[in-house]
Amino acid sequence: MAAIEFRGVSRTFPAGRPALEGVDLAVADGERLAVLGPSGSGKSTLLRLAAGLDRPTAGGVWFDGRCMDDVPPHRRDVGLVFQEPTLLPYLTVAGNLEFGMKARGVARDERRRRVAEVAAMLRLDGLLGRRPSELSGGERQRAAIGRSVARRPAVLLLDEPFSSLDLPLRSALRRDLIDLHDRLGMTLIHVTHDQGEALAIGHRVAVLDLGRLVQVGPPREVYNRPATPFVAGFVGDPPMNLIPTDGRLMGIRPEHVRVRPAGETALAATVARVEDRGDSTLITLDLAGARVTARVADPTGLREGGAVALDLDPARACWFDERPTERKASTKLP
Repeated sequence: MAAIEFRGVSRTFPAGRPALEGVDLAVADGERLAVLGPSGSGKSTLLRLAAGLDRPTAGGVWFDGRCMDDVPPHRRDVGLVFQEPTLLPYLTVAGNLEFGMKARGVARDERRRRVAEVAAMLRLDGLLGRRPSELSGGERQRAAIGRSVARRPAVLLLDEPFSSLDLPLRSALRRDLIDLHDRLGMTLIHVTHDQGEALAIGHRVAVLDLGRLVQVGPPREVYNRPATPFVAGFVGDPPMNLIPTDGRLMGIRPEHVRVRPAGETALAATVARVEDRGDSTLITLDLAGARVTARVADPTGLREGGAVALDLDPARACWFDERPTERKASTKLP
C-alpha cells in the first residue's frame, strides 16, 4: 500500500487554461478518497498524474515520500480502471484476471489462487470461462476491476468506472468496490462527477472546481458544512438552498426547511411547485423573490399557489461571504 501526496501540483495544456492549479492533497495509506467535480474540473488530470500518464507543469506527486516525477507508469505499482472497461477480447475472464500477474512473473499456483479469490469477491465465479463479448456491461466492468486488483497494486485508481451503467448496476458495483477495498486495503482514489457516489465511497471527499481544490473532508462534513457556494450547490440532490441576506448568502439544506401554515412565522412564502419523490416530497417555494426548496414527509394541504410560512433553523445554516459565480478556491487540508 502507499500514501500519496500531490504537492503544489499544476498542469497547463498548450493554448488552454490550467487543468489544475496549485493542488495540495494528501491521501493516507489504505484510504478511500473520492475526487468529485463537474466536467472540466481537473479530476481525470489528477488521476493521470498519479498514474504517470501525464506530468505536472509545476509541483510533483509523491508515493511514500518518494518523488515520482521520473518514475514511468509501469514502475509505480498502480492499477487503473477507466470509464469503459478495457479487456483483452481474445482472453477469457480468467485469462484477463491473471494477465497482469503473468507479466510480472507470479507463479502459476499463486495466480490461480488470486483469480479464484478476486472472482469470488466480485461475483465472477461462473463467468471465468467466458470472453468479454459474452458479458454484460456490469460484468465487463467487474472483470476490469478484478484484473487491476488481482496483481495486488499498492494504489487503485478509478476514472468514473460506473458512469455508463444504469443505477441498479452502479449501486451493486459500488458495494462490490467497498467490500473489495475492505478486504484488500489498497489505497484507492475514485474519480466521479456523481456526488451521491462520492459521498458513499470516500472516507474523504476532495471537491475540484475549475482546476482548484475547494474542499476536502469526510462526506458528512462536505455535505453539512460546504466550504463555498459552489460546493453547496454541487453536493446534494436537491442542492443546498442559497438565500441572499444583507450582502451574504445563507445556505440551508431542503430537509432543514420547515413548512408551516401561513401566518405562523414571519417568513411568508408561496408554493410554486410540488414534486413527489416517493419517499418524500420536494416543495419549491417563492420567498420574497428567492426560490427555496423544502423536503417534507407529508405534503398534505400543500398546493401550488398556496400561501405558507417557513422556519429556517439558524443552527443548521451555513453562511457565505461570496457569490456563487466568484468560486474562490482554498487548498487548506484538514
